[in-house]
Amino acid sequence: MSEMKLLFSYGTLQDTPVQIETFGRELEGCKDYLLGYCLQMVAIDNEEVVRISGKTHHPIAILGNKTNEIKGMVFEITAEELAHSDQYEVDAYQRVLGKMQSGIEAWVYVSASDNTSTDKA
Repeated sequence: MSEMKLLFSYGTLQDTPVQIETFGRELEGCKDYLLGYCLQMVAIDNEEVVRISGKTHHPIAILGNKTNEIKGMVFEITAEELAHSDQYEVDAYQRVLGKMQSGIEAWVYVSASDNTSTDKA
């Protein structure tokens, strides 16, 4: 069995239809907060992503200050599923390790225009 990864979602990856289309299953997770980020909206110009999500604009996490936090869900997924989520996210996003209020770290998609180191491993 492959090593499980933690993925934090504050947007469309929390939606059951998006999960089924992206991962082939409904995910189970726990509520948490991403620290140090705030939300904006970004226009999605990828027709396939708009079809899957049903939305032309998605929330996007941008670097904020240490008091900012974003509510969402932490999901346990496989490395293969993480690769599928990389394919779902458009170029406006990059995947980084984020710090959660619970004390754990989880992968999260944030604004690619933020100068944060990224590791797509």
